[in-house]
Amino acid sequence: MTAVLPAGSLDGKVALVTGSSRGIGADTVRYLAEAGADVVINFRNKAPRAEKLAGELRELGRRALVVGADLTDPESVAAMFDAVTNEYGRLDVLVLNASGGMESGMAEDYALTLNRDAQLNVLRAAEPLLGEGARVIFVTSHQAHFIRTTPTMPEYEPVALSKRAGEDALRELIPGLAEKGIGFTVVSGDMIEGTITATLLERANPGAIAERRESAGKLYNVSEFAAEVAQAAVDPVPADNTRLVGDVSAFVAE
Repeated sequence: MTAVLPAGSLDGKVALVTGSSRGIGADTVRYLAEAGADVVINFRNKAPRAEKLAGELRELGRRALVVGADLTDPESVAAMFDAVTNEYGRLDVLVLNASGGMESGMAEDYALTLNRDAQLNVLRAAEPLLGEGARVIFVTSHQAHFIRTTPTMPEYEPVALSKRAGEDALRELIPGLAEKGIGFTVVSGDMIEGTITATLLERANPGAIAERRESAGKLYNVSEFAAEVAQAAVDPVPADNTRLVGDVSAFVAE
């Protein structure tokens, strides 16, 4: 047991993490399960990994539902939440972790479709299941969160802009969520060692990650950052709805 969250702090709760077959999403869903939550593991095309993780979490005595869904396809998203409704009938924690846009061979507007439109659609589809005391967490990067005041690497800029557009669109829903007693937190981290994005950036811009590590003093790895995301599910919602993870001295706040 990693005991990132207090034991039993999520007993009786149900948590869904998008893109949770690997990386930050997989570690986040594991931490939530270890704290007592029954979970929904969502994947796009890594079914074997998702099933393996579900098996490990069931050994902890948790229920784990595995649902494949393409978040950019509203019908696929609707089917996912039908499955959640049938299995659990509720949702207490929704972590909007899945994102992308650096993949090759995708349509020009793919980053915006996934990082803005799909995030909104997932939250709207989840809302009927979210009750008072529920939490929604949007996972982003400092490079995206601060993109309007601090330039980023050109290779990452389209993704950063699309993720900031997603964050802005989601933030507009905060008053309506708050009325229902649903907390919303943006968790923003620096470049995370070992993520797909970091790997793709390194390929496009060799040395970029080492350079960022040197200027920040430290970069979080996947499990460390996932622990911060999981923590946001139980900590009080910050006044500005923002949890900044790691060094932000290189970024200019708006």
